[in-house]
Amino acid sequence: MAAAPSDPPLFYARHIFMCTNVRPEGHPRGSCSARAAEAGGVEKLRAYMREKAKQLGIESIRCNASGCLDRCEFGPNMVIYPEGVWYRYESTQDIDEILETHVKNGGRVGRLMLQPDQLPPKH
Repeated sequence: MAAAPSDPPLFYARHIFMCTNVRPEGHPRGSCSARAAEAGGVEKLRAYMREKAKQLGIESIRCNASGCLDRCEFGPNMVIYPEGVWYRYESTQDIDEILETHVKNGGRVGRLMLQPDQLPPKH
């Protein structure tokens, strides 16, 4: 969707929403928070992303904690605006790749991207 001529300029070049939703243990859809437990949790990964962006000299971005983004089965996940590109991630290495490839260099990390018509994995 293109900006309307009267829209103000973007406040941030990129706005990243990272799901931090918690659901009860055993919930059929799971939760991003539970799926990130091995990596120290989604809040730890979000804090890592913010710090790593600073280290890389990436400015004008905002990494926000988000409630449920409704793609729980793929979690943990994030969406980057203004592009509207969705990613799943599991580790600091995934975050490094997303920051370097997408945010800093404008590319895409195909192996981590979620597609709009992608169906949840069968368990």
